[in-house]
Amino acid sequence: MASINRNGPLKGRNAVVTGASRGIGEAIAARLAMEGANVVCSARTAETGESKLPGTLHATVDRIKRAGGEATFIKADLSEAADRERLIEQAVAAYGPVDILINNAAVTFFIPVETFPEKRFKLMMEVQVWAPFHLSQLVLPSMRERKQGWIVNISSPAGLHPKQPYTRRGGGAVYGMCKAALERFTTGLALEVYDDNIAVNVVSPGLVDTPGVAVHGLINEATKDRVQPIEYIAEAVYRLASGDPKTVTGRIDYAEPLLKELALQPAELV
Repeated sequence: MASINRNGPLKGRNAVVTGASRGIGEAIAARLAMEGANVVCSARTAETGESKLPGTLHATVDRIKRAGGEATFIKADLSEAADRERLIEQAVAAYGPVDILINNAAVTFFIPVETFPEKRFKLMMEVQVWAPFHLSQLVLPSMRERKQGWIVNISSPAGLHPKQPYTRRGGGAVYGMCKAALERFTTGLALEVYDDNIAVNVVSPGLVDTPGVAVHGLINEATKDRVQPIEYIAEAVYRLASGDPKTVTGRIDYAEPLLKELALQPAELV
């Protein structure tokens, strides 16, 4: 039976999880709370009716609190610099300095390069690349001062170079660009903050049955056998957000192989 351990390994640590109104972000928020973290959940959808997709920040926080965990939500549009700054300011006001930052939020369009609109290109780069960069800038001074911190960026196999034969549908070039940039940012930042005892890692989920994946029709007869339980991603993120920053940093990990490497089974979520 899944439960919250308020005296768990993350007791006293404060986490910010973006894109936490549904899907992978919601699962990560629940998993961190299960180990005692104080979790700030952020997304654009706070209440029912604000999005066509199921899931809200209110529901995520209620899920955690009903199980005995500690969480709050801060509605924010990560395409806006002012919202990013407000998110970190209010997170610090709620619980104290941020120990764990999970950059999970994404806005994605699958459109061929030839017809990809500039406005949507800039929005994807803003949310998937610049926002994690900026949020990291906002939390790093405190992490450096305290010589403690964990940043986990959520990527995708789309960041890998396509290989022939080219049998998959097009339209993912910009998404792949964003994830490749995010991964290179991760390893570069890991190098920069290594001496400050700050870990920076990537978890790549693979194919997960979430509302966002459903919208894009990514699960079909050809891909259904590759679908991975969401618990795998939540567990992998928890492990990278609690590991020794001197030995577990600068990693680009796929969830299931990471758990096999560590000989772990994912925990059931509250």
